[in-house]
Amino acid sequence: MPSTAGEQAISFPRGLTRYQWTVFLVVWAGWALDATDFGLYSLVLRPALTELLGGNPSIGDIGRVGGILSMAGLLGWAFGGFIFGILADYIGRVRTLALSILIYSVFTACQGFSDSAFQLGVFRFLGGLGTGGELIVGIPLVAEAFADTFRARVLGVMMTGGAFGSLIGGWIYGLIGAYGWRYVFFTGIVPAVLLFFIRRGMVEPEHFQAVKARRQAAKTNAAASAEDREFLRFVPVQLFTPRNRYSTMVGLMFCLGTLLAIWTTVIWLPTIQTQMLERDGITGPAAIPFVSRGMMLWGVGGIFGYALFGFIADLIGRRATIILYNLGTLALGFILYLGVSDYTYYPYLLPIYGFFVLGVFSGHAVYLPELFPTHVRATAVSFCNGTGRIVTSTGPLIAGLLVGYFGGFTQGAAIMTCFALLSIVAMFLGRETKEAPLPLFEVAADAKQGD
Repeated sequence: MPSTAGEQAISFPRGLTRYQWTVFLVVWAGWALDATDFGLYSLVLRPALTELLGGNPSIGDIGRVGGILSMAGLLGWAFGGFIFGILADYIGRVRTLALSILIYSVFTACQGFSDSAFQLGVFRFLGGLGTGGELIVGIPLVAEAFADTFRARVLGVMMTGGAFGSLIGGWIYGLIGAYGWRYVFFTGIVPAVLLFFIRRGMVEPEHFQAVKARRQAAKTNAAASAEDREFLRFVPVQLFTPRNRYSTMVGLMFCLGTLLAIWTTVIWLPTIQTQMLERDGITGPAAIPFVSRGMMLWGVGGIFGYALFGFIADLIGRRATIILYNLGTLALGFILYLGVSDYTYYPYLLPIYGFFVLGVFSGHAVYLPELFPTHVRATAVSFCNGTGRIVTSTGPLIAGLLVGYFGGFTQGAAIMTCFALLSIVAMFLGRETKEAPLPLFEVAADAKQGD
């Protein structure tokens, strides 16, 4: 009996080629270790700043300086996304991916050598350049490798790497945290081993090869058409042409909403847990296993959220799925930050919260590439994410400054979670891409909202 559309939408991908498996596994591992490296900072923020600020800083000092350093990392992520996104649209996805992994590995490890908060901030920024580039390049690479088969589901599963990063980071902190915050950062060099696999088994996807061939043909043709001349324009400029600017606006609003809602949580959640534990009389090294387990539970929830996103999106549509995840982020965020007053319910709430607040980022991988043609895809994903991260970089800083006003981290985190509403608005403005093929060269200039 033939399968129904619903059964096809929830079936697991089968019959993948060796090339597709290679692309998926390398990008997944790169993203997992990328998220691990970037998240190590939040796990050791308090002990690192306690030492670097002289041994006895106040909570307000940690909030202020920690917010500034968090902003430095996010700015690095933003600018790295811009730079590597443009590079990926010109020199290729594979070489750009390798360079980004090398940069974030080296400079994450360098954070362990910091002798001052300023040095830590510089290394955070430099490491963030590579961190921002890895996912920005990986998303179009996977989307194009799976352009015709299981695209949404594979991209959703690929994004589980980010949640595994939280899981791995929590495990590393539990294993090494007792030896000191510097040793936690030193583990950041590990992702560099992926360069060996990238050099051995990966080539550019056919979509990018077609773009490269068209660029070369247009450059050598003295009588190039107006359309070819437009195709050769500097890629970032093309994001604001009548053909692409509406999609650019929708993508930017989507990214701003989700990024502002999550990054305060990513930076401050371990510290919030330590404060909750202090209310129960659990302090210092005794709190490490609890925080480690809490972050791992958060990551486990995120794994399921990421992985199921693509299946749900193939079933009910991209926009409806993104709205569902943002509503879950709002509901669980308010409960977690404003509805409980001690650590008792955290182990139960964290995995559910992780499902929504982390899982919605599969929408960045699934929805954004479907809005733009191949020759601007990496730049478009990087612009929407990067601009969002520049604005978002102020989020942890603002939340840190609110600590002094509210006397704690939870109220500021709850306020920042409200930005998920912006992502919901973007989905009402955007067009549905569920049934559309991945654009190769063109996207209709008037393609806006649709079903």
